[in-house]
Amino acid sequence: MRNVYGYARVSTTDQNLDRQIEALKPYVECPERDILQDMASGKDFDRKAYNSLVGTPTSAPLLRKGDLLVIVSLDRLGRNYSEIRNQWENITKTIQADIKVLDMPLLDTSSAASDLDKRFIADLVLQILSYTAQKERENTRSRQMQGIKAARAKGKHLGRPKAEFPVEWEKYYKLWTDGIITATKAMEKLNLKKTTFYKLVKRYKANNE
Repeated sequence: MRNVYGYARVSTTDQNLDRQIEALKPYVECPERDILQDMASGKDFDRKAYNSLVGTPTSAPLLRKGDLLVIVSLDRLGRNYSEIRNQWENITKTIQADIKVLDMPLLDTSSAASDLDKRFIADLVLQILSYTAQKERENTRSRQMQGIKAARAKGKHLGRPKAEFPVEWEKYYKLWTDGIITATKAMEKLNLKKTTFYKLVKRYKANNE
């Protein structure tokens, strides 16, 4: 007999799990035992309950071949389409369990009449999620490039700020170039690291040619 598990997740303490739990109750034998819950934020996406379902490198998954995982919506599997795709593939292909998504009735591998139909549904969803994940990455890169171009157009400097010349730069630079002190001594007096010192030397020479 297959085991049926429900999984509910919210991302902030302000959100409530009750709506998801009520929707999952009709599908499980014992809600207190079979509905696993997580509260995982975008910053700290530690999903202990979910990891117990799908397993970790050091622990076997609760889900076994032929079991069913019921979720209210597809985004309970991850924060973005890439994560969702990976989790869908892990559950349907690696573990070989079924997934039922309540707010998207077509996403239900458990309703397939045969293993062939089940594989077709799983593969179709996987292809759609892979395409969407790729578009999501492309859109993110496009927005980043647009932001960089806009910043450059406004004259903003991108990356690390340039090192500033210390107050006594010219004094110790001249002592060094005149051979009175060593470069190491100049760095010590100016409180500069070697790489920063020589970057400033190069810039100073370029500015004074």
